[in-house]
Amino acid sequence: MAPQDKWTAQWAPAIRCWGEGGRVVKLIGYDCSSADQRRYAHAEGYADPRYDYRYPLRELGWTRADCIARIERAGLPVPPKSSCFFCPAMRPHEVDALSRDELRTIVLMEARAKPRLRTIDGLWRKPVVGRGGATPRPGNITAYIRQHGLLSPSEVDRIVADAPLALVAFQAAQACKPVEQRMSMARWLDAFHRGQSAG
Repeated sequence: MAPQDKWTAQWAPAIRCWGEGGRVVKLIGYDCSSADQRRYAHAEGYADPRYDYRYPLRELGWTRADCIARIERAGLPVPPKSSCFFCPAMRPHEVDALSRDELRTIVLMEARAKPRLRTIDGLWRKPVVGRGGATPRPGNITAYIRQHGLLSPSEVDRIVADAPLALVAFQAAQACKPVEQRMSMARWLDAFHRGQSAG
C-alpha cells in the first residue's frame, strides 16, 4: 500500500479532504470467498488516521463466484486474476502460465533484491514443504522457474549475473538527469527483454 499512499499524498482531492479534517475512503476488493476471508482477517482492525477502509464486495456478501456471475450477466469478459504477475500470493500453476518477459522480470526483481534479503528467500518469502495439501515450492520464484524449466538455466544465470548491475547503472544515470529527460523504467525493461542495453 505504500506506493498507493505516496501517490494519494500528492492527490489534490485527498489533500483537500485532510485539510478539512476528513479521511479518504479506500475501497478494498476483498470478497467473501475463503482466500479473501483470510486476507480480510489479517487486515481487519487496521487503523490509519488519514483513511477509512471499506470492503464493498464483503458488504454485498459476494464471493468470487458471485463476482464472476455478475460480470457475465453484464455481458462482459471475465478478467484474469487481478494481481500483479510478481505477487507473493501467486500459485505455482499461475507462474507456469506467465509469459517469458514476466518470468524474466521476476528473475531480475529477485536477483536485484537478493543482497538485501535477510529473513525471506524471495517473492514467495519462505519455502512450502507441501503438508496439508499445499503445493510444495521454494521461497523464491526464480528457483521454481529453474526447477520447472520455464526459462533456460543459461538465461536465468545471465539475468542474475548481469541485469541487477545494469539496472543499478541505469538508475544512477537517470538520477543525474532532469526529471523531464529521464527514460522510463518501462523503456529500460523493453530493452532488457530484447537483450539490448538501455541508458
